[in-house]
Amino acid sequence: MANSKYRLWLIWSALSAALVAGMSYAMLKGNDQTLFMPGPLTAGHHQLELACAACHSEPLAGGEVLQDACINCHGEDRKKPFDSHPASKFKDPRNADRLENINALACVSCHTEHQPDITHNNGLTQPTDFCFHCHAEIGKDRPSHAGMEFDTCKDSGCHNFHNNRALYTDFLVKHLDEPPLLDTARLPEREFAARLDELMNYPADRYPVRELAADEADAPTAQASDADLQHDWLETAHARSGVNCSACHQPADESGQPAAWTDQPDQARACGQCHDLELQRFKRGKHGMRLAVDLPPMTPAQARLPMRAEAGHERLLCTSCHGAHRFDVQQAAVDACLSCHNDSHSLAYKDSPHFDLWERELAGELPAGSGVSCASCHMPRVDFDVNDWMSRIMVEHNQNATLSPNAKMLRPACLHCHGLGFSIDALADPALIENNFVGSPAVQVESMELARRDHERALQETAELEDN
Repeated sequence: MANSKYRLWLIWSALSAALVAGMSYAMLKGNDQTLFMPGPLTAGHHQLELACAACHSEPLAGGEVLQDACINCHGEDRKKPFDSHPASKFKDPRNADRLENINALACVSCHTEHQPDITHNNGLTQPTDFCFHCHAEIGKDRPSHAGMEFDTCKDSGCHNFHNNRALYTDFLVKHLDEPPLLDTARLPEREFAARLDELMNYPADRYPVRELAADEADAPTAQASDADLQHDWLETAHARSGVNCSACHQPADESGQPAAWTDQPDQARACGQCHDLELQRFKRGKHGMRLAVDLPPMTPAQARLPMRAEAGHERLLCTSCHGAHRFDVQQAAVDACLSCHNDSHSLAYKDSPHFDLWERELAGELPAGSGVSCASCHMPRVDFDVNDWMSRIMVEHNQNATLSPNAKMLRPACLHCHGLGFSIDALADPALIENNFVGSPAVQVESMELARRDHERALQETAELEDN
């Protein structure tokens, strides 16, 4: 009997040791760390499930480490003017009492990962009426809001806790009574090529800005004599701006010296020499966020949206959309998107008025900027601060910046062509989004009328004070 118990004890000890060893290896050395997740990640972070250290940089560390991880990725978006509730607002002594109800200084107060049962849209894990904690008296301050439920505050067209730049009262009042389609419906023009001489990190010493001819290609003989490659290169803005073959195939090292020729250059290194800002933004979005934490590139098969099966294992890098050598921005703006995306909204695009405008622009029937591609809305052209002393119109390669909540799309995309009231209603209409905006909104959000009432009341009160 004693021997039997001893054998069982040995077996139990051996199995326990093996389990501990296996889990330790998986945690420290293994590639699959999902075994240790207490619950699934949100839609915004699910691609990072193999990179626990992206958030948990110190194992078993507490909230400060998690907060640093949030700020490392989202810090720039959490400042004014992009954040209507920045940390500075709650560090103000006049608002100190607000923190007693909800700690708005800590991201995890509202966004706790691995909690699918209580997770709402945009990774919110607070009850949806959380606005009550600070705005309980809003009905007194704004009679137009009297009697409203607090779980309606964040509905599309009303308020976003963070980016509320297109929905605050003064902005709504400014855009009252605009028509659905503006007379000046036009997208801004990109400025990269025109601003090359002003970009300090552009390698102008190696590639002066001038148009290159076919016989100036500095590729090895075999590649330089390839008629198809030569034709594709000469068609690009690269050749027109002095960017030779060696710029991509022999990217400079840290000392500034060109590397040895390679037929398959590291895209981040090669493209990042000139397009570093675009690359940084790309790594902030769903397409490139895995690269930012040293994971292999995303593939469409890893997405939670429907994707085309034949594209499932394509790695998403710069040339996935901007095909090598041609770097066709028109191809990247529509065809590249539809080669992967297979959801109903994407599939409906080619039957939409936006696509009709796009085709007419490409045919030369409409001026540049008249057409609306997939990228026009999901990767819009924005005025971006390059540094402390200059900005330029660039394509926002972080498609998360306008994705959710979708009201973030209003200023950088919709308002170039449409009135604010029409745009708010359109983005609040699920059926209209599904069919890719074929028709008019069937939803009418009250925001514009509420702003009108508040504005008229303020004017009346001002007039009464002046009369007295």
